[in-house]
Amino acid sequence: MHVLDLLQSDNLGLTLLWGEQSLLGQEVSGVTATDLEDPGRFLGPGELVLSGLVWWRPGASAAARTDRFVAALADAGARALLAGEETHGGVPEELVAACRAHRMPLVAVPAQTSFRAVTEAVYLRQWGDLSRRPTRHFALPENVRSELSRLLEGGAGPAELLDRACAHLGRLPCYLLTASGRTVARTPSAPPIPARRAASAAKGGVSLGVESESSPYDAWLLHVPDADAAPPRVLHEIAEVFAQYRDGRARRVAARRAAGRDLLALVADGAEPDLVGAALQVAGLPAGGPYRVVTATDGDALAEALGHLEGARWAAGPGGAVLYEGPDGAASPEAAAATDDLADRLRAVWPLLQACAEPGSDLRLGVGARTASAEGLGASLCQARFALTAADAQVAVRGVEQLDTLAELLSGVPPEVRGVFGARTLGSLGDGMLRETLEVFLANNCSWTRTAEALHLHVNTVHYRIERVEALTGRDLSRLDHKLDLYAALRC
Repeated sequence: MHVLDLLQSDNLGLTLLWGEQSLLGQEVSGVTATDLEDPGRFLGPGELVLSGLVWWRPGASAAARTDRFVAALADAGARALLAGEETHGGVPEELVAACRAHRMPLVAVPAQTSFRAVTEAVYLRQWGDLSRRPTRHFALPENVRSELSRLLEGGAGPAELLDRACAHLGRLPCYLLTASGRTVARTPSAPPIPARRAASAAKGGVSLGVESESSPYDAWLLHVPDADAAPPRVLHEIAEVFAQYRDGRARRVAARRAAGRDLLALVADGAEPDLVGAALQVAGLPAGGPYRVVTATDGDALAEALGHLEGARWAAGPGGAVLYEGPDGAASPEAAAATDDLADRLRAVWPLLQACAEPGSDLRLGVGARTASAEGLGASLCQARFALTAADAQVAVRGVEQLDTLAELLSGVPPEVRGVFGARTLGSLGDGMLRETLEVFLANNCSWTRTAEALHLHVNTVHYRIERVEALTGRDLSRLDHKLDLYAALRC
């Protein structure tokens, strides 16, 4: 199967935008559909890459973003890029230039041609080729396909589906992973793998993307560590089963998100406890606590992060979630005694989600305090939002209990408020010698001698400058509360 074979298909209507003859004749091993801006770690050598170009945006950074995308394809050994025209009404010129620079064949896919049609054309051609090869290459047996269809209709979960799909292959280690390294399911013979290692699993063995509408964080990957352990046709058919599963699952997830959104809205509005309790049950959570509220700048990233907490129960809406921490929850008091704090556990997986996000994305998370009942959810939500504001590039995940210094507390105050407080309190000190003297004076616990030594001044000069500071700010630096006012203003 070659790129030329696709271009010669009248049914697909593909157009070659750039590609040398020698490159178009290389063997194709499979197809991966992606709209990640850096999809390199999910690609295997010899694959065609289908992209709807959702990641591409016009602007000053378009050329650099496009070059990174195409470079990732080239580094992974992709055979060609098949770019959909529907999103932008055509293929951007920056993409054509980048493909030419990296010698990556570029094919335009018209809006009327679905990516599924392209994928089927590739695998139908490959299966025809495989049927003429030695007998090791077989598709799923008819009885297995029938059983999987019944399981799908019956609402079976991914673990059962994967087990039955691979049962006829013997003790095959096989995983269903998300882009952030979360193990959705694995066969009985597949040992557990940590999320950090699973996130880079696509670099070895065989990995197939599961086509579905998903966020960059929870895109699914069917992964077999041993490239020769299973026939390619079988793995592609198993991936198709999970694509069907995710299509049905998407509707259930949307319903749960709606219930989580309504719950958070009631909590934010300070609704009566009875209404909040009813909303908790609708969202699938017990009416009795304890609970905790978690907020994030990206709701999809938050849901995937909570998914890494094995057995956790939560109701999530856009940008927030209520986490149940009762006896049968993953964050129960018994479990908490044997593990780190919730914020620490979320902090451990957050870099895996940041690696999936587009460059420059603002991914932060805030954790409120635990509350014993539904009555305290409003306070926990307020705390989580404050902790989210306090989070920054250095500490992207903050728990409200971890705000244990004045500087950390002030970091949660909105910048606009901090700016007004700082300007109002410091008055007309400006950024000159009086402000510097004040900073050194407070840093040296208001010691005249140490301040004079640090600034290489006479003690009398320090006295004079501090008197000027007091006159300009209206504060008396012999009083503790006034010292705190000025210290906080400097921190702001």
